[in-house]
Amino acid sequence: MDIGITTLLNRGVLAGWRWLDQIGKITPGTRAASKFGSFGAHSSIGFPSATLMNTRSIHVGSGVIVGRQVTLSVGYGPDYPELPERGLVIGDRCVIGDRSGLVAHESIELEDDVWFGQDVFVCDASHGYLDPDLPIGNQFGGHHPVRIGSGSWVGHGAIILPGTTIGRNAVVAAGSVVRGEVADHSVVGGAPAKLLRWLEPGVGWVGRGGDVRPVRRGHFGGGFDVSA
Repeated sequence: MDIGITTLLNRGVLAGWRWLDQIGKITPGTRAASKFGSFGAHSSIGFPSATLMNTRSIHVGSGVIVGRQVTLSVGYGPDYPELPERGLVIGDRCVIGDRSGLVAHESIELEDDVWFGQDVFVCDASHGYLDPDLPIGNQFGGHHPVRIGSGSWVGHGAIILPGTTIGRNAVVAAGSVVRGEVADHSVVGGAPAKLLRWLEPGVGWVGRGGDVRPVRRGHFGGGFDVSA
């Protein structure tokens, strides 16, 4: 194909995609947003989404940014009859990275200002395995609510398992698998995730080896190194 035609087609495709990206977003006032339990001002869900299921049980706060190809779902299938009223709750100013998945059956709650990297997965239920004659996919485990406290950061590719509670301003390192309790102002990482560093008031950020990093104020107070 002639390079000039190729260039023109490329420009057209990119321009069309940018148009679709803007016009395809779910924002307040759109028909899709009206089907949510609530959908706050200045929030958006990127285009295209992956799966949006039983959105009447999903509540999105204000100023929320949800990336592309994200799954937000409640229940075991479309029009599941026993949906909780607030199965998935996303607080104000949360950020959900591309290709992440939040799959709720009873309760997943993100408090305000929770940020996810890309490819994060959160679920409040799993499969059973105790019946040796029944396929695992047909065995349903219990429901164990998940809560992530305000101001916390969950890194790229992390998995948050059923029954997990993460405190305020906590850090989950990329690729971690988290289950159980994560305290306020702590840093966890690994699979399974382990405590790497925590805040001791009047002392600083204490590492597993006893080293201490000072408290720093402001938006650029220092990076995070999982090896230390």
